[in-house]
Amino acid sequence: MFKFVIIAVLLGVSLAFPQHHEEEPYVTREANQVNPDGTYGHEYELSNGVAVQESGVGGQYATGGFRHISPEGEEIQLAYTADENGFHPQGSHLPTPPPIPEEILKAIEYIQAHPTPEEQADREYRLQHNQ
Repeated sequence: MFKFVIIAVLLGVSLAFPQHHEEEPYVTREANQVNPDGTYGHEYELSNGVAVQESGVGGQYATGGFRHISPEGEEIQLAYTADENGFHPQGSHLPTPPPIPEEILKAIEYIQAHPTPEEQADREYRLQHNQ
């Protein structure tokens, strides 16, 4: 999981360095902290507007984000969490899925309203044992 986070951050940073840069970016701010209890935090900023930050508990979860300026001059920001359920990025530049077609929504409603005998038995069992 954290290898994916590192790869995602490195990818984001690499996107911030278009091939036509005249001057190599340099670090303008950096902070790192690793604690005995496994918590950590790190952040840095570069002269070209790239900023990266992450904190968390090693091997358990992380939250963070980065920003950079696209070749088109737009500021791109990505925030993320990573935990036992995977990597969860958020950013206005990320694609969104298309809406679910009305026919599919109707089919899902029908299936939920007409459970099989096994599904109905499972629902009843859960109601009895969760109260």
